[in-house]
Amino acid sequence: MLWWLQPLILALLVGALCPLSGTLLLVQRRLFQANLISHAVLPGLALAVALRLDPGVGGVVSGVAGALLAEQLSRGDRGGDEAVLNTVLAGFLGLGVLLIPLLHIRVDLEAVLFGDLLAAGASDLVRTLVAFAAVLLLLGLRYRQLVYMGVDPLGAAAAGLPVRRLRLLLTLVTAFTVVSAMSAVGVVLVIALMGAPALLALTGAVSLRQALVRASVLGLLISGAGFGLAIQPAINLPPGPLIGVLCMGLLPLAALRRR
Repeated sequence: MLWWLQPLILALLVGALCPLSGTLLLVQRRLFQANLISHAVLPGLALAVALRLDPGVGGVVSGVAGALLAEQLSRGDRGGDEAVLNTVLAGFLGLGVLLIPLLHIRVDLEAVLFGDLLAAGASDLVRTLVAFAAVLLLLGLRYRQLVYMGVDPLGAAAAGLPVRRLRLLLTLVTAFTVVSAMSAVGVVLVIALMGAPALLALTGAVSLRQALVRASVLGLLISGAGFGLAIQPAINLPPGPLIGVLCMGLLPLAALRRR
């Protein structure tokens, strides 16, 4: 049996999925929310392990809770909002780390934070497929409204669009995406896979649909290349961090395209 086939499929799925959510957040200038969610999943994951529940479910609930708390505490000015987001991010991450010894559970923090793609199982693959379906469903049902929100959020609210509900749906989908990428690149490195392909794809795109397709293809190629390089005997490095480094290589290309 080809031992690398299932991890490769998971890497490709995560690579195609993460930039979709990242592009939607970047268009609405809310990409930092993904960073917040990625750190806020740890307390829910720890509680789920202690209660013998699916860690993914706990991570999604905790990630959404962190995002909603930050949104409720935000004051409306840019500097204050950044301070709130960073504080909630650090607080949830610290809470998750504290819960592990308090609940007397064993959690591989390195695998959670940076991924362990080669140890991923069928449940991780199913979780990623569910997250992919959720993103595609949101795009299929709310595409025009998401475009309107990205171009003119104030106008969208004035026109009667359910802006808060759409943002909540996007937050939920982002949490699903982050948790699904936990095995592949970890909850810390996932932000690179959500941001860099989206940034390059949006440069010169004539529509959100085109940007989404470009970003997804770029993410798929980056993840495939990172996984392929990582399993080479001469390299033998963990795939998650390698994928994160390759994402950073997209930033100079994005800068050149903008010029």
